[in-house]
Parts: sequence; structure tokens; C-alpha cells
Amino acid sequence: MKTFPDLSFEEAARARGARIIAGVDEVGRGPLAGPVVAAAVILAGPLPPGINDSKQTSARRRENLAEWIMEHCIWGHGLADVAEIDRLNIYHASHLAMCRAVERLAQHPRGMMPDYVLVDGKAVP
Repeated sequence: MKTFPDLSFEEAARARGARIIAGVDEVGRGPLAGPVVAAAVILAGPLPPGINDSKQTSARRRENLAEWIMEHCIWGHGLADVAEIDRLNIYHASHLAMCRAVERLAQHPRGMMPDYVLVDGKAVP
């Protein structure tokens, strides 16, 4: 039986007083070259239909979800370039990209800063 994402982490954060919640994740830690990129999203309303882990979603569905997110949600992206990866290491560079993505939420046309951030990872930057 497939399990899909739910809002249990958000509900738990709201129960502890969080009002504006963002999720942040990175991509690009595995490749041997290029930047590491992160995206942060403040979800507007319910989860979009068919959302799941990107590794379990078709390329076309990921494109459709990206369009939906960019149209309906508050989002920001950040990156750490190769020089920053070399200087910091990939682990810390991915945290830098995540921080930049969260900071850019305020620059979105409907922007705001979250008071709680869910990080897809083992440590919070």
C-alpha cells in the first residue's frame, strides 16, 4: 500500500504555536559537479493531488506539480555554487542553499517569513 505525504508535521507544529510553516529541501548533493540548489515552500491550502517523493514521481508529474506550486504557494530558491561547496564542503553548502531559499520567501510577491521551518534532512541549518 502506498503512503503519501500528509500534514502531520505541520499539524504538530501548529499545536505548538507555529503560524507560518515552510518546508525546505535540497537537490544536487550527489553529482560530482555543479551547484547545490534548495527550495523552500509555504503551502497555500491543502496538499496538491498526487504529490509524493520526487524520486517516486514521473518527470511530467513533477513538472505539473512545480507549476502548481509556483502558482499557488509562496516559494523561494537558493543555491551554493561550486566555490562555496569547495570552501565549506557539500554538507554545509547544502545548508547555505537552504537558508538562502528560506530568506527568499520574503521576496516572493506574496512573501513572508515563516516562524517554523520543516527541513528534509538530519540536521537543521
